[in-house]
Amino acid sequence: MSSPQALEDEQGGGDPPRDLRSVLVTSVLNLELLDEDLFRGRHYWVPSNQRLFGGQIVGQALVAAAKSVTEDVHVHSLHCYFVRKGDPKVPVLYQVERTRTGVSFSVRSVKAVQHGRPIFICQVSFQKAQPSPVQHQFSMPTVPPPEELLGHEALINQYLRDPNLQEKYRVGLNRTAAREVPIEIKLVNLPTLSQLQSMEPKQMFWVRARGYIGEGDMKMHCCVAAYISDYAFLGTALLPHQWRHEVHFMVSLDHSMWFHAPFRADHWMLYECESPWAGGSRGLVHGRLWRRDGVLAMSCAQEGVIRVKPRDSKL
Repeated sequence: MSSPQALEDEQGGGDPPRDLRSVLVTSVLNLELLDEDLFRGRHYWVPSNQRLFGGQIVGQALVAAAKSVTEDVHVHSLHCYFVRKGDPKVPVLYQVERTRTGVSFSVRSVKAVQHGRPIFICQVSFQKAQPSPVQHQFSMPTVPPPEELLGHEALINQYLRDPNLQEKYRVGLNRTAAREVPIEIKLVNLPTLSQLQSMEPKQMFWVRARGYIGEGDMKMHCCVAAYISDYAFLGTALLPHQWRHEVHFMVSLDHSMWFHAPFRADHWMLYECESPWAGGSRGLVHGRLWRRDGVLAMSCAQEGVIRVKPRDSKL
């Protein structure tokens, strides 16, 4: 993989101010080394359900795995399982096992532990760069650029100014606006109220890390992208059903990523999400993260538990 520095022109600049380092690099993904292949990670943002954010665990596990390989290899895939609920009150320990170090490919196994028990397991594969004449990709969807779309905060404020907004939604939006999420999002094709009852399980939004990361190491951009990839991902499976049901319980079961091309996680990327299937109290989602120049940077897949209850028709 080439350095992210070479992407600055082709991916489209748009750097945030350079005196504001991304909190994802300085805090969330900055692990403490305790011993060889043993690290401790702390929490920055905890979702309202008081569970650990899955993207944080994936990102921190990838940081731990990346510290055990040489500079000349790059992550090309990871496959994870969330096996227990994480406790936001205590740090997470990451134990790395050097499963295999080969000439072209290397594999690392990572176990995240709290209270003496694993909460998460992950296999990460790294590869030395290898040219190949076999290349193709899908075409990036045609959507408005992020500069023409409302940011998450501006969108929430627009809804809050609506005098007809029901109080229960106003409370929820104020709660959302108060969260310090280290990600910027701009939604594409916002549905109207009349469209909410006939939505497909598909959504697209522009996304990037808050703050400045810079060229740096490609592995760090992959770690940041791993954090980003879990945000609002599983919710795609709920889009056709949200007008009839509200979430009672929703958590990720597994998460997989494939890294295709170099990118910068602090530059806007288009996240294209779709859910081909839901059933059995589970939902499956697929995702593609596109650079602004149309290059497919990553693919993602996730399955999660989704338990719902009927919405009160009187509200």
